[in-house]
Amino acid sequence: MHIIPAIDIIDGKCVRLTQGDYNQKKEYNSDPLEVAKMFEGAGAKRLHLVDLDGAKQKKVVNLKVLESIAAHTELSIDFGGGIQSEEDLKGAFGAGASQVTGGSIAVKNPPLFESWLQNFGNEQIILGADVIDKQIAINGWQEKTTVNLHVFLEEYVQKSIKYVICTDVSKDGLLEGPAMNLYREISNYYPEICLIASGGVSCLEDVHELARIGVEGVIIGKAFYEGRIQLSDLDIYFNE
Repeated sequence: MHIIPAIDIIDGKCVRLTQGDYNQKKEYNSDPLEVAKMFEGAGAKRLHLVDLDGAKQKKVVNLKVLESIAAHTELSIDFGGGIQSEEDLKGAFGAGASQVTGGSIAVKNPPLFESWLQNFGNEQIILGADVIDKQIAINGWQEKTTVNLHVFLEEYVQKSIKYVICTDVSKDGLLEGPAMNLYREISNYYPEICLIASGGVSCLEDVHELARIGVEGVIIGKAFYEGRIQLSDLDIYFNE
C-alpha cells in the first residue's frame, strides 16, 4: 500500500479544510514546496496536490505550485482541482504532474472524461469519487449531486478506469477515522479498481486497517500536520 501525503492549496499556501468547508480553513505553511521537500526527505515517493481555489472556481488557479514542486523534487504528483478541459489537463501534465484527478468533470461531462482515459490512458487519469451520504459531491465538495456512488463507479469501471480516489466528505479533516466500511464495500464490489482512500486518517492503526482492507493507497493530510502520525512511523510502507 502506498502512503500519499496531501498538500491542499488556497492562495498558494498549504492549508487543510474540515469536511470540505472553506470557512473552516487552517493554514499550515505558506510555502508548499518546503512541505513537499519535507515529505520527500522522510521517504515519500508520491504526493496528492489539490488546487482548492481551482476546485471552487472551476478553473486551475495554482498551477505554479505544481510547477515548483515538480521542478524541485522527485515526487510523483497527482494533481486535481479545477481541471475542466483538455487544455487544463495538458497544462497539468506539462507542469509536471504524473497523474491528474478528475471528479467534477467526470460527472458533468462524461464523454470528455472518457476521451481523456482513451487519449492519456488509465495509468495517468484518476477518477475522483467524493461522496456525501454515498452521493457524489463536486466543485470542491460545494455541490452534492444526485449521482449514486455505485452507479458512478460501475459506469467508469466499464470504461476501464483503474485508479479511484474516494473521499467520504463527512470524515475529512475530523481526525476521527476513515470510512472503513465504505472502503471495504468498494473493494469487495470492484476488485479491479486500485482504490485510494482519503479522509479521516487519524492514527497509525487507521493506516494498518486500510492496508488490511487492501486499498492501493491512502492519502494522509491533517494527521501529519497535527502531529498525530510521524512520517518515520510509516517506513514499512514507503519502502514497499
